[in-house]
This record gives sequence, structure tokens and C-alpha cells, in this order.
Amino acid sequence: MKYKNYSAHIEYSEEDVCLVGHIAGITDIIGFHGDTIPEIQQAFEEAVDDYLETCQRINKQPQQPCSGELQLRIPPDIHVAIVQAAKASGKNVDQWAIDTFSNALNGNAQVDVTLTRDT
Repeated sequence: MKYKNYSAHIEYSEEDVCLVGHIAGITDIIGFHGDTIPEIQQAFEEAVDDYLETCQRINKQPQQPCSGELQLRIPPDIHVAIVQAAKASGKNVDQWAIDTFSNALNGNAQVDVTLTRDT
């Protein structure tokens, strides 16, 4: 679901026997719930509107959601090494980068890349 450039992450809660969601792509925690798709859509839109109104009321800049697209400018030799590392691991560059970034964020940074640079 999308509304005002925000996206929803929605799951079914067996414990609560309803759909629960939160606004995805921001670190502020905004949750909502509903029993049906139309209800969860309405709750999501109300949550976004409330978030934006609250930010305005307390004079806080609302967080803008991340799109999931990341553009990097890196030296060509590092780019080549990334492509080679992805191929060696049997992954495409996107999946290799996702796994590598996730591991780095979780403190498991292990990258098998031999990089030689001309100095």
C-alpha cells in the first residue's frame, strides 16, 4: 500500500486475529491495524495523516521514506571487484550488496574480495 509517498508493511497477527502494519522506510514507529483490506488501507492513511499532522504540530520535520534504491559512486576497480565477488558467490550484484550491507549492519562483516589498486 502507498499513500502520500509512504508505504505500508502489513502482516497478519494470529495473536490479535487482525492485520497489523507499520509505515515502512522510516525509523519513526507508526503502527496501525484493521480486520479487512479496506480497514487496513483506511487505518494506514489515517496513520500517515496523523504522523504528518503531529510532526507539523511539534515542529518536527517528518521523515521521508527510503525508496530502496541506492546509487553509489565508487572507483571502477572497486566496482569490478564487487561484480567479481558477486559472481563468485553465485549472486547478482544487488543480492550480494544486500547480503554484504546486512552483514555489516549486524556486525558480521566478512567480505571475500581481493582488491588490488594501483597506487
